[in-house]
Amino acid sequence: MTDHHGLTDHGVMDHGAHSAGSPGVPAPVLALIVLTVLIAYLHLVRRARRRNPVAGWSRWRAACFATGLALSAVALLPPVATFAHTDFRGHMLQHLLIGMYAPLALVLGAPVTLLLRTLPVAGARRLSAVVHSRAGRLPAHPATALLLSTGSLVVLYFTPLYNAVMARPAGHWLLHAHFLLSGCLFAHVIAGPDPAPARPGVRARLVYLGCAIFVHAVVAQLMYGGFWVDVHAPIAEVRGGAEIMYYGGDIAELLLAAALVSTWRPERRSRPGRMGLKPVRT
Repeated sequence: MTDHHGLTDHGVMDHGAHSAGSPGVPAPVLALIVLTVLIAYLHLVRRARRRNPVAGWSRWRAACFATGLALSAVALLPPVATFAHTDFRGHMLQHLLIGMYAPLALVLGAPVTLLLRTLPVAGARRLSAVVHSRAGRLPAHPATALLLSTGSLVVLYFTPLYNAVMARPAGHWLLHAHFLLSGCLFAHVIAGPDPAPARPGVRARLVYLGCAIFVHAVVAQLMYGGFWVDVHAPIAEVRGGAEIMYYGGDIAELLLAAALVSTWRPERRSRPGRMGLKPVRT
């Protein structure tokens, strides 16, 4: 039995959203996939260092990418995955790991830049052309990334979509893919080191990040209060999930803001030199 806000009564569990259990991909297969991606990345790092020993490749970038893969594995493997399919609080924890923390770390690993450094000239030119094309500019615009990553939360949790998706194993993976890809896109647009032709200045990106923080906070507060939320789970679980979204999301967004501010390089205004000569930039 559910109340008028879409939450189940206190002592009653509605299993409609969790009856499918864990998706049918064995944990060893998931671990193998993550390990394969890490090995491929490290192989590209080795090639980049061999091609250009002077430029090399930052160990910090490599560590960030490995951290992102580790966070993804933690989210997709037991015990977090098991918790996520039996408790809405586990789902929200998984959502934060896959959709906010792992994407930031993966993006800071600069995988596109690494590919551009290691691909043959023809392949690098084709990849660069895709990045600079109209098709590449549209998803890389902050408004698009904000709509896909943050705006989709409204549709997911305030319509029957969440319950429909969670009732099917394929739905779980589609949701995971959406969280990961949209999270990577938003992190890339806001603070990514990879090339992004449609990326505006730092001040504009701070505004978009502020909008994301505001939407996250409003969604979490509405969810905690039970207003319009459509999640078939006990009230205690939904409120707990809302708290995880609110506080965990704040930490992730602060990390993203720190990554953004670290890229801020304001231009210094130099006074003209004597004899009317223009200052030379070094």
